[in-house]
Amino acid sequence: MESHESELARETPPSHPSEFAELRLGPISVVPPVVLAPMAGVTNVPFRHLCKGFGASLCVSEMIAARPLAEDNSKTWALAAFGVDEAPRSIQLYGVDPYWVARAVERLVAEGHVDHIDFNFGCSVPKVTRQGGGAALPHRPKLLQQILQAAIAVAGKIPVTVKFRLGLTEESLNYLDTGRIAEQCGCAAVTLHARTAAQYYDGNARWDEIRKLKTHVRIPVLGNGDIWEAADALRMMRSTHCDGVVVGRGCLGRPWLFDDLKRMFEGERPTEPPTLGKVVDLMKAHLLMLIDMMGENRAVLSFRRQATWYTKGFRNSTQLRDRLVLAANKEEFFAHLDAVDRSQPFPVSALRVPRGKSSGRKQLCLPDGYLENPEAAAMPVEGVFADGG
Repeated sequence: MESHESELARETPPSHPSEFAELRLGPISVVPPVVLAPMAGVTNVPFRHLCKGFGASLCVSEMIAARPLAEDNSKTWALAAFGVDEAPRSIQLYGVDPYWVARAVERLVAEGHVDHIDFNFGCSVPKVTRQGGGAALPHRPKLLQQILQAAIAVAGKIPVTVKFRLGLTEESLNYLDTGRIAEQCGCAAVTLHARTAAQYYDGNARWDEIRKLKTHVRIPVLGNGDIWEAADALRMMRSTHCDGVVVGRGCLGRPWLFDDLKRMFEGERPTEPPTLGKVVDLMKAHLLMLIDMMGENRAVLSFRRQATWYTKGFRNSTQLRDRLVLAANKEEFFAHLDAVDRSQPFPVSALRVPRGKSSGRKQLCLPDGYLENPEAAAMPVEGVFADGG
């Protein structure tokens, strides 16, 4: 069997737990300092349940649009649902209008629906940035400040955090200013995805910028980008002195990554990765939870891309995925999974292969004239995303 430790990620576990200070977000203790990143269409209740079971300390929901939430849109509230025993309940909001953002936060807090609110200022998807939201919003710092002030004014004891990128492009890096504004407004912490919006997921995350942000603000800084193995998290924290890590694409199809992370932060080495048989068992459990949430037809369709992530790198996985995408129901899906060689070891060579979004640089989609007046406090015209963005 191949060694779990790849050549690209060797790191010594901490010899003493005090090497990394406790991460606190208001009343929430995040130990180990590891957070599941919000990912559209991925971090729903079933996936959060799996990651939490493997040791993720804080699991953030999919991005939820503030205005339809405030206007009681049933589809948006369904996306904002939590599991019966889920704790802490962490939600990520999107919005470009301080009024609607405040109304959404006000309602979430009044109904006791959340324990933590994160704001998305890092999404580079065109339908978000074309309205000046997501990664585009920090380009208008006055509006950014208004949104955070409006949200924090009604959040009460609920901690508010923000997640953002380096900037729109190499020519407009503004992450230090964004971090400063977040601190001044009273945010509990900030997360930096160390790429630009135009970079999307291209190239390597620039961890040096995380270190610069850490020296620039006095609130906790979490690093995001290129955490493929547990050792990467330790390397990021040691090299940047950040207060925690946010894991996104590295856990797609690999929720057990959080067990590896938990073990390493506790001073142990990760266990050997699961065999294909154990992965298949996990896939079945995941699909059954999705079926309970959304019904069999939608769940089977939705799980196709998850199956791609789970099986990536295994022998004959391409042929298996070709069969799985044609499965019409749970029985057919399970029948294909039951035909695999359960003893096949996990392909360690696939540990660092990107899952999910991996396309290169993109042309930014912004409102007309958006780049010409960064000092504008007025918001762009906001659309309504009933699907949460």
